[in-house]
Amino acid sequence: MDFQQAPPRLGNTFRHDATLRAWLAAALPQAMLAEIRGDLDALGEYAAQAWHEARLQSPCTPQLVQWDAWGGRVDRIQTTPTWQRGAALTARYGFVAAGHEPQHGALARVDQFARVYLYHVASQFHSCPLAMSDGAATALKAAGNAALCARALPHLLARDPAQLWLSGQWMTELAGGSDVGGSDTEARRDGDGRWRLYGRKWFVSAVVGDMALTLARPQGAGAGGDALAMFYLETRDAHGAWNGIRIDRLKDKLGTRELPTAEIHLDGTLAEPVGELAHGVRQITPVLNISRTWNAVGALATMRHCLALATDYAQRRHAFGRSLLDQPLHRLTLGGLAAEFEAAFHLGFEVVALLGRAECGAAGEGEALLLRVLTPLAKLWTGKLAVRIASETCEAFGGAGYIEDTGIPQLLRDAQVFPIWEGTTNVLALDVLRALGSDGLDVFAAWVLDGSGDAAPRAAVQQALTDAQRWFRAHAGDRDGLQAGARGFALTLARCAAAGLLARRSGHARDGSAARLDAALAVFIAHGLSRLDAAPMDALVRLTDNAAS
Repeated sequence: MDFQQAPPRLGNTFRHDATLRAWLAAALPQAMLAEIRGDLDALGEYAAQAWHEARLQSPCTPQLVQWDAWGGRVDRIQTTPTWQRGAALTARYGFVAAGHEPQHGALARVDQFARVYLYHVASQFHSCPLAMSDGAATALKAAGNAALCARALPHLLARDPAQLWLSGQWMTELAGGSDVGGSDTEARRDGDGRWRLYGRKWFVSAVVGDMALTLARPQGAGAGGDALAMFYLETRDAHGAWNGIRIDRLKDKLGTRELPTAEIHLDGTLAEPVGELAHGVRQITPVLNISRTWNAVGALATMRHCLALATDYAQRRHAFGRSLLDQPLHRLTLGGLAAEFEAAFHLGFEVVALLGRAECGAAGEGEALLLRVLTPLAKLWTGKLAVRIASETCEAFGGAGYIEDTGIPQLLRDAQVFPIWEGTTNVLALDVLRALGSDGLDVFAAWVLDGSGDAAPRAAVQQALTDAQRWFRAHAGDRDGLQAGARGFALTLARCAAAGLLARRSGHARDGSAARLDAALAVFIAHGLSRLDAAPMDALVRLTDNAAS
């Protein structure tokens, strides 16, 4: 009874991530990569140490203190030690600022998201309000409100932790979901002509932030989403008291428990309209697009983290006379997951690169359309894949993967947020249809097939795209049929795009990454590209009717 299983160990997550290092080497000028390598290496070391330290500590979650000792309402949220270190790390490594600073031009977003990718797994989802802060900075720039830009941007993009602000994006009310047209929060002018907000926000992820962008209906405006306006607010007044905000409670969530998520009431919250007093949903869209990119990169980071742990453990765990990694079925299982991750990584970081080019005006013809299509595709696919890989990771650890203090179950609980935040899989699939519009897949298909390498992979991608185009055209006049099959259609496009990118990278690889890319492409294509739903719609309707009864 003296056997003791060795736990998994993580090394520096930058040095040991061949996928990230090869992608950056191909995407960045050598001088730029040399300039940022020190920061990436330090973040990789921080991420590895944070994982090991977390296993030695008792679980820690934020606490809401609503009253002081004398009965005064204070609504103070005590965050975890990791969160308390967040401002210093964010300022030092520029998790938000790096994406907006001019020195790297169109490659600024690549620099930024490489940092975010390494930090996310050690951040206890401090990356969530950073995503919304990035989105808020982008939305304020897009709105062109010079006064608010001058007020907020120096804080959102600060390199000094004492000056750094976090921003929220407060949209969700009791009705919940992506249809915000029924929002009840009302904006009224007070006696001094200032705007004040009144209403309840049911799900607020960055209530510990310094500011927020939120939707409200100006008093007297009509019903529906078009009548909503986007408002800017600061959470505290000049004396540090809450700005007409009451914290009702913190949410008890499946995962991301270190992230304080609250229900709040706005009762006379002083705010300013960012733009016109209408079309607020359109004005806040940049926040959603940016946070969807953060979501995809966070999902990729989670996948990589899971695979690193599962692979290291497979080397340390012996059963039936050899290590798990030497067991053919186990090795093939992990290899199949690694191929899916490799493909997803290339799609996610292609979105990052496209975003940087678009923001700098360097995007080529058709790339704006590609960005509109690829952003929801990357988010929806990586979100689903992160849950699958996290679940397989729990299974790869056997019984230890079901024991909380190993840290493995948390990977699955936290991963489940990726397909939910900033649009569920179905919502994003419908967004893909809207992005394509009536133009169809011609631009998308031409981009996917451009430089897609050897005949066999190209033929597989071409066939899946042809099937998707045929399905899209067949349902062009059938709105319900188009929407019913949107999920399978979107997943097919995501997999085709990823396969095309893998083939392109493999064909241009000039180092040892070519063999890995070729292997990943072969396995990924063997898994199949098409996910078009062939099930008859009427049968599915009958099944859901039966379940409802």
